[in-house]
Amino acid sequence: MQKITIGQYEAAYIESGASDKPVLLFLHGFLGESSLWHSLMERLDNQYRCIALDLLGFGGSSKPKLKYTVWHQTAFVSEFIAALMLKDVTVVGHSYGGWVGSALAVEQTGVLSHLVLIAPAGIRDDSFVGKYNYMRPILWETPLVDWVLAGLKPIAQVTGQQKTYDQVAMARREFSKQPVAKSFIVDRLRPEDAIDTVENDIHQIAVPTLVIAGAQDTTIPLWHCETYAQRVPEASFEILPDADHDLIRTECDRIATLIAHFF
Repeated sequence: MQKITIGQYEAAYIESGASDKPVLLFLHGFLGESSLWHSLMERLDNQYRCIALDLLGFGGSSKPKLKYTVWHQTAFVSEFIAALMLKDVTVVGHSYGGWVGSALAVEQTGVLSHLVLIAPAGIRDDSFVGKYNYMRPILWETPLVDWVLAGLKPIAQVTGQQKTYDQVAMARREFSKQPVAKSFIVDRLRPEDAIDTVENDIHQIAVPTLVIAGAQDTTIPLWHCETYAQRVPEASFEILPDADHDLIRTECDRIATLIAHFF
């Protein structure tokens, strides 16, 4: 893990491969971090300079309290690219990282050379609104929530609800460390709050683009990926029949092969 100061924030990242190779910049998904790319990077770093960045609010990067939009991330990634003086960058983005990558490709001309979107988020879908409202109490910034959880632990053990309790307790810990996740649940309660989705802009993407979808993905519906494939000019589209949303870890060999063929 390395860190670099960009503007008022710190950016954490991992890197492998030779510095004189073409650059692949990996952007992780929601509740993720750069380490999730290890397996895929191992399959590609003999041909590319692989850099995986912790996005703003994730992993080892700065975690400011903001009402997060995708534009906070595109500004952060743009400054990171400039700070490392990277040229002809290929962005490889998974889920939330794909959303960031596509928004960056709309904004930046001349910086990116290719774009690989793996189960990309960022398409407006009003069915998501309110979907996670039931989780809001565990985001309250008060020790009362922790006291209640502590009191419920022995009850969960007796009633056979230990697994459910462990999931709630883990969510409490993780959301306290993930300001972006908290912002997405608290600040996006209505359809009109989706001010930064990209479905109306991706027709402006001017770099070769590969879209990869998992047919069994229950997190990002297949039609989101199809929207990218249809609206990004001349995008290539690959569907992995047995893959779910965790495909960057379960389908590394196939994804590495697709990226190699894409280039």
